Amino acid sequence: MWLRSPLSRLNMSLDMQISVDRINVGGQLINTGFYHVRSNNKTISLFQKWYDMRLNSTGMKEQDVLKNLLDSGFFNQLGLNVGFLSTTEFSGFCQDSPHMGVVTTVHANCCLHIPAKVFDLTRVLRDWKRYKASHVNSKWSPHLKCSRSWNDTHYIPRL
Repeated sequence: MWLRSPLSRLNMSLDMQISVDRINVGGQLINTGFYHVRSNNKTISLFQKWYDMRLNSTGMKEQDVLKNLLDSGFFNQLGLNVGFLSTTEFSGFCQDSPHMGVVTTVHANCCLHIPAKVFDLTRVLRDWKRYKASHVNSKWSPHLKCSRSWNDTHYIPRL
């Protein structure tokens, strides 16, 4: 969910910037819920390789395929200048930003299914409206449905 334009928070000199699930962990837990890419030969090569690998990576999500490319050194081989977006400004359900005043986007990551995401994102929007009306920084509401979604044995995805 975009709360404000993220463009002023991006480093336009980088080839690619990727959101993460959490900051300050071993390795980057990238999350392709939000990323910004400058179109150039390096990023075009990355997307071509990513697309090709995705087709041959049965059982893997596209995000996992990109993480494998990052971990394998392919980004370095291409000479990509990559940045990882702080959860302070690019918040998500895995790690809430404590500063509502600087949050640009909120991603419903760490959540298993769409109904839970919609429920908890609706609460984020309510919290955001309260913040905008008062400009008093408070805590985000707990992401109840998302945190419980991993144990939801009653959810049946519609195909």
